[in-house]
Amino acid sequence: MSDAIAALHGRIARYYGAKLARHGPTPRGVDWPSAGTQALRLEQLLRLCDFASPFTLNDLGCGYGALLGLLRRTGRARGVDYLGTDVSPAMVAQARALWRGTARFEVGGAPSRVADYSVASGIFNVRIDEPRRLWEDFVAETLVQLAFASRRGFAVNFLKPLPRGTDDVPELYRPPPRRWAAFCEDELGLSVETVAGYGLREVTLFARH
Repeated sequence: MSDAIAALHGRIARYYGAKLARHGPTPRGVDWPSAGTQALRLEQLLRLCDFASPFTLNDLGCGYGALLGLLRRTGRARGVDYLGTDVSPAMVAQARALWRGTARFEVGGAPSRVADYSVASGIFNVRIDEPRRLWEDFVAETLVQLAFASRRGFAVNFLKPLPRGTDDVPELYRPPPRRWAAFCEDELGLSVETVAGYGLREVTLFARH
């Protein structure tokens, strides 16, 4: 990891630590507006996984463990060996307090193990005020790490560009639809599928070995 990316991780950690301090372990605490749409986007990521048999799952950018909560509420946690990873020590501390030793959480910018699947929800979307080039270096490096950390594949999401002429929030990162799908195909040699049209202005990318 370059020094620039390591420093960026620190700034991301402070940004989300401040959100958590203000809003607590809620969707707004991870800079998302509602529980309903949070669950909707997490469900898209879980389409990657085959729940017919046990598997290991890395959750990068796990926050306070919302994905684990969804798995448990919907009866799908059994058979899932879950590891949550986040750059924010405050988020990891909150997740450990919420789940009280029933799941593993770690501080880091990449999963510390190879699992069957890895998912990452929303970690690329809020660019804050970082230069676009640095942010895209971060995205590329993270996708490479997810590929190495996943035996079967990984899933991530990206915001979709707004219609031309529409005012946007400059802190949000909205890449062209094919930008990172092509990277995963051409640079990482993965089989890629993208899914949209599920009620949010975003796309979920599935990259499989």
